[in-house]
Amino acid sequence: MIRFAAVVCLLLLAPGSTTHAAAVVGKPAPGIELRDSNGDTVRLDSFRGKFVVLEWVNFQCPFVGKHYGSRNMQGLQDKYTEKGVVWLSICSSAPGKQGHVEGPEVKGLLEERGASPTHFLLDPKGVVGKAYGAKTTPHMFVIDPKGKVLYNGAIDDRPTTKPADIAGAKPWFAAALDAAMAGRAVKPAATQPYGCSVKY
Repeated sequence: MIRFAAVVCLLLLAPGSTTHAAAVVGKPAPGIELRDSNGDTVRLDSFRGKFVVLEWVNFQCPFVGKHYGSRNMQGLQDKYTEKGVVWLSICSSAPGKQGHVEGPEVKGLLEERGASPTHFLLDPKGVVGKAYGAKTTPHMFVIDPKGKVLYNGAIDDRPTTKPADIAGAKPWFAAALDAAMAGRAVKPAATQPYGCSVKY
């Protein structure tokens, strides 16, 4: 069943499968103003001066399960938030669609997985997801301290649901953030994200 779901998800990622706009590398990041799982309003511009990571998430997606079940995603969250990076997990699944969550249930989901984003943001109308052109879960973005998009794309180069593939993968997202934080050019700065389609 998981293999079938993965195939369906990948089929939904064919080029041209989305008409949404996209956050463009080198351009100002689209604004964000969303409620987090605690009911507090979170604005992207309040984090100026810091690197910000955006991670689109759907805990029912097997590709997300790959990175959370292996604790890869949690490890990245811990590594970078300890360095002062703001990590925003965003759920753009619409009510009634796969992966949709309400604020009160998020705490349990995060505790169960040992996840520690700075904020878990709820985007049930898909406004922010569409503004960024978020296509998949996961889909990763890096925003620099001046508010510009530095990276847009996949977490790595292995578009599978197998946790064993993480070890040999090129960690595109992490490499991009490491380069940016060290003052080096980000290469590649844009890659093709993989995973389940965002359930707008």
